[in-house]
Amino acid sequence: MELKYIVDNENYKIVKDILVSNFNISHRLLVKLKKENAIFLNEKNVGINFLVNKGDIISVSFSYEEDNSNILPKKMPLDIICEDECYLIVNKPAGIPVHPSMSHYEDSLSNGIRYYFDTIGLKKKIRPVNRIDKDTSGLVVFAKNEYVQEMLIRQMASKDFKKEYIAIVEGFFDNKKGTINNPIARKENSIIERCVDEGGQSSITHYEVMKEIPHKNISIVKCTLETGRTHQIRVHMSYIGHPLLGDDLYGGDIELIARQALHSYKICFIHPITNKTVTYEAPMPNDLLCIVS
Repeated sequence: MELKYIVDNENYKIVKDILVSNFNISHRLLVKLKKENAIFLNEKNVGINFLVNKGDIISVSFSYEEDNSNILPKKMPLDIICEDECYLIVNKPAGIPVHPSMSHYEDSLSNGIRYYFDTIGLKKKIRPVNRIDKDTSGLVVFAKNEYVQEMLIRQMASKDFKKEYIAIVEGFFDNKKGTINNPIARKENSIIERCVDEGGQSSITHYEVMKEIPHKNISIVKCTLETGRTHQIRVHMSYIGHPLLGDDLYGGDIELIARQALHSYKICFIHPITNKTVTYEAPMPNDLLCIVS
């Protein structure tokens, strides 16, 4: 991937001005780009303090290789929703964690992405932009370089990166549309469980009931996250008396499904290169379709 800019005014004095003002490159990334000799002025490798003139072409190349040996490659099927020079978007099945851990050192989604990167000759670190729980299915974005990762993480902070989920929950709602605005904290004496707690972090979930299934006493709910706390939807739905099916950690019934009935089905963000709004969706998986059919 390459960034390119033709100097069209005299406000920019040195290369650094353009990299920071026009490309929004962070200081941390500037240091790395200098080290990798990835900055060019009129196709000549330069430092960030070189003078620029109107008509000059400034470019940044991200073709340099990175050490990604911290993630072991593992061949696995990938449901690729979209891929371009900036990112790879995968529809993750339930039961697979995004990151390696002591108990999933070789069989996480990141291991599968590393194997895929090897097959296409992309020697880059594995950079998941968003995260979903092991037993949640749906869309995960992997940045193909640190610039794209930085741009998308900034969008998350500014709420330009939007995430929507489908949840199947117990019971019926009096208010078919609303917002849950209750802080979430780690539950005392637990390293996994979260709870609503006034001393926790601000957590906001918008919800809308899409369908009710009376004979099963369940509702299909669309949830849009304004914040991204661990287990946010699971905690909020349980807190208001509608735990997710299969979510026994937060009081959900496991008779119909053995994992939390939650699917990250839609994401929307601004493409870091084209600056156009892009939207991606992943169909509901079969285990959830069986419940609502």
